[in-house]
Amino acid sequence: MEYLAYVAFGIYVLIILTGGLMAVLCRSMVRALVGLILTLFGVAGCYLLMAAPFIALMQILIYVGAVSILILFAIMLTRAPAGAEEAPYIFPWRSIAALAVAFLPLAVIGGMIRSGQVTPLVPPTEVPLAELGQTLIEPYLLAFELISVILTVAMAGAVILGFERRIGK
Repeated sequence: MEYLAYVAFGIYVLIILTGGLMAVLCRSMVRALVGLILTLFGVAGCYLLMAAPFIALMQILIYVGAVSILILFAIMLTRAPAGAEEAPYIFPWRSIAALAVAFLPLAVIGGMIRSGQVTPLVPPTEVPLAELGQTLIEPYLLAFELISVILTVAMAGAVILGFERRIGK
């Protein structure tokens, strides 16, 4: 049974890496968004492997559903005019910078592991869903409300930018 968990983890990692590469390397914003969505689905699968189905469901509902649709609307509403020129694409410099930024966390975590600063974690205890809901709603209610306001303002900003470009201001 443990072998199947390793296989599933490998599949999810491939999904995450494929989606991440699509999000970074695609020139089309819509295709890059599809890569982001693929990556978010892979992360939700990893949550399922960690026996956290509630977090996996929230990943799919909030990020794959709401945030990706918000980004799609922003892309569609702020599309550049048909005759607009794109900025020149300087592949080597962007690739070198991206690799440097990608390997920085790997170097930091690898250094911590080699120095022995990482202590083993205590196995997590399972929290009942009702208790988790009460914890999220009572002390963090303001944070949830602020997130909804931020998403609403971002969507309104995308609509305003889209209308300004169409009018020609």
